[in-house]
Amino acid sequence: MLSTQKKTGQGFSHAKIILIGEHAVVYGQPAIALPLKTLKTHAKMTLRQDDQQILESSYYTGPIAEVPEFMQGIKHLVMYILTQQNKEIGFTLQVTSQLPIERGMGSSASVAVAIIRAMYDLFSLELDHQTLLKLADVAEKDTHKNPSGLDAATTSSATPIWMIRDQTIDPIPLELDAYLVICDSGIKGQTSQAIATVKEKLQATPTATKNMITAIGDLSWQARKQLAQNDVLGLGQTLNAAQKYLRQLDVSEPTLDKLIELALQNGALGAKLTGGGRGGCFICLVKDQRSAKQLSDLLLANGAIAAWIEPLKK
Repeated sequence: MLSTQKKTGQGFSHAKIILIGEHAVVYGQPAIALPLKTLKTHAKMTLRQDDQQILESSYYTGPIAEVPEFMQGIKHLVMYILTQQNKEIGFTLQVTSQLPIERGMGSSASVAVAIIRAMYDLFSLELDHQTLLKLADVAEKDTHKNPSGLDAATTSSATPIWMIRDQTIDPIPLELDAYLVICDSGIKGQTSQAIATVKEKLQATPTATKNMITAIGDLSWQARKQLAQNDVLGLGQTLNAAQKYLRQLDVSEPTLDKLIELALQNGALGAKLTGGGRGGCFICLVKDQRSAKQLSDLLLANGAIAAWIEPLKK
């Protein structure tokens, strides 16, 4: 029997980008990620009079038991929480998100975080951050097989974070006199494939691959210092170096490479993919807002399908 008098619960989250450390973070190296609060996800769970359990979203509307394969993480998460809390209810779960899927912006994690918050709100339960991340991992394992936890940590965070898997998730200050242009390449990212590719490389050429992963981790440490010292030019060089390793790990993609090169030829101080790769989004570091707007317009005119400008000095 339901113990709460509430009929509706709501939860919110937002997008994220990885500044540096993709893929290496899966293997114990540090990464830096930034929340993008302008792109939001909203989940609303409303009790029903009957016992139907309905999911409403832009990708699927119908019984949650019959969700398509790529949404199995949502089904698993919802049923896990209901079982954990011993709830047998009918509900309508509405999920709306401004985040493009499969673009390395944490779409699946953002949805999971919003759903968890909505369910805990409905049941009037306290939700600490550690519990939130553990529950998000239930869905993320279905979606990404071996998630680092970085997406869930950042889509639920109000501040930039520094993460070393299974060790630390720390907020870090961000006062850089620069802007990021975040662009959607128009190619759906293939995170699971990219993760599998890195794993295969580790098996085939373990020493060389481990060295590249360690080098990306070293660049994350370097970037953290550059953020603290307002070293914009140095950070640009660090982002470029990270992209070279990501290409060598075979997680970039020709369209990404072309757009990144175009950005570097037109004012970007540094540019790299962000997220799982094999498509998705890329980021460009620029010195000021005017440069950001000019570069954004250029990239949109040359194949990017969306762009967002984020100041790095809050």
